[in-house]
Amino acid sequence: GRSLCVPDCPGSSGAVMKYGFPSLGNIKTRESYVTSYDARTRTASWVIERLNPASLSGLSDRKYCEFKEDDSVHVFHRATNADYKGSGFDRGHLAAAANHKWSQKAMDDTFYLSNVAPQNPHLNQNTWNNLEKLCRSLTKRYLNVYVCTGPLYLPRQEADGKLYVRYQVIGRNHIAVPTHFFKVLILEQADGKGVELRSYVLPNEPISEQVPLERFLVPIETIERASGLLFVPNIMKRTGGGVRAIADR
Repeated sequence: GRSLCVPDCPGSSGAVMKYGFPSLGNIKTRESYVTSYDARTRTASWVIERLNPASLSGLSDRKYCEFKEDDSVHVFHRATNADYKGSGFDRGHLAAAANHKWSQKAMDDTFYLSNVAPQNPHLNQNTWNNLEKLCRSLTKRYLNVYVCTGPLYLPRQEADGKLYVRYQVIGRNHIAVPTHFFKVLILEQADGKGVELRSYVLPNEPISEQVPLERFLVPIETIERASGLLFVPNIMKRTGGGVRAIADR
């Protein structure tokens, strides 16, 4: 899936990847985002998209979109719609469809199952949806909003006192169900004076609507350690150190 964008259109890979690659394995470029696919879990390691008023406006409509297999992924390592059927999980977008109204193709590309992970329906339709809306609303205050989203598989202490990483898999193709999801926001200040970072981790379970999104802010180092990805070194290189992290609750 190569992008057909000219260099300055909202989804061009050069623009999207301004702040570097969190990892370098199995990179795919789409019309609306760039992703790194994890063949073992059958979902992405990360997806990066760039949001601004131009990417959020247009005539694209999700009623014309359908979730589809990613035929650029080997059939052994590919999610199918049948895997999700009856699983109790939503096909949760990583790069959100509503972020890409600028082009029907861009919105269509968010419906590849390689841009999807099994997500608790209550989370997907409520708190996660609110976080996606927050990302879009920040485009009113910042020049560009770069959003990196991905799954996490975090350890938990069990009855024997030891830590285990335990996650469900669904369907014939054993799609990994993340224990948590992260979003890292790189917010470009309109005056060009550096960037702000916001990093969120949400558990893949129902969350009360009363809990504010700020409760899920974490230091970016938490996500870097848990995911095996690195964000800060690339951002520091690009900005010369002009980074302010908004992490404390």
